[in-house]
Amino acid sequence: MTPLRRVAAVVVTYNRRELLAECIACLRAQRGAECEILVVDNASTDGTAELLREQAGPDLTVHTADRNLGGAGGFALGADLAVQAGYDALWLMDDDTLPEPDALSALLAAAGALPAFGWLSSRAVDREGRDQPMNRQRKTPYRDIDGFDARGGAPVPSVMASFVSLFLPAETVRRFGLPIAEFFIWSDDWEYTRRISRALPCYTVPQSVVVHAMNRSSVVSIAQDTAERLPRYRFFYRNDVVLYRREGLAGWAWLLLKDAWHTAQVVLSRCPDKGRRIGIVWRGFAAGVRFRPRIRFPGGRPGV
Repeated sequence: MTPLRRVAAVVVTYNRRELLAECIACLRAQRGAECEILVVDNASTDGTAELLREQAGPDLTVHTADRNLGGAGGFALGADLAVQAGYDALWLMDDDTLPEPDALSALLAAAGALPAFGWLSSRAVDREGRDQPMNRQRKTPYRDIDGFDARGGAPVPSVMASFVSLFLPAETVRRFGLPIAEFFIWSDDWEYTRRISRALPCYTVPQSVVVHAMNRSSVVSIAQDTAERLPRYRFFYRNDVVLYRREGLAGWAWLLLKDAWHTAQVVLSRCPDKGRRIGIVWRGFAAGVRFRPRIRFPGGRPGV
């Protein structure tokens, strides 16, 4: 593999000025490895633009979108810009990702030791050092990896990971394309990492640790979430169809069982608007059956 000397940390942000400042500080404090920072600002309205002007430096490039593209659109745009700018590798992360000082050097060490890989993922913890359940990588499309201790710190084979610290060579992006911008939010990272892991071995690197400073650390649940957050779940149930239908009959079975289980959780819960929540699940599923987004490639190359 070509040496990965020039790394772009691609950070997507939207109205989280204080967390973004922490993220940039953590990136600039990396030990034993350096990266340049490419921020995609999804048209924030909270003073993020002023913060980025204050943070200006030769290591920081900012692209401000004309509207909120969602996480998926932001990462698709950022990955496209980074590849076209000639970076050797991309380090994707949300604005609430706070890499520990040795996070990048551990990823680069693993990249140099492995004969081949599609992507590498970091271990994500909360501010108290506990594993973040939302960011546990998967060993199959249906099961999380067992943990990080049994292999003595060796890279853990994984097939799906989040965009909370995902490291991949630019060549991987050129070969497999960009994240699907039309997803907007949710499942864009699972789909993208699974797209790559079907063809190449991929790993979680336990020595690379990042703090995911999210507001809530529990797994999302339509039965437990607040009413104002419900509209975003239509993306979750729609996008999951695109992800899992590629797994064949097992994927379709997983989708139906998952959505049926989520429906049962709503029925058995004390949440209000049960009919609305159940409707979101199954209208999202139906929309996913019809949803056929194209995969796009850096520089506008035709997709499939």
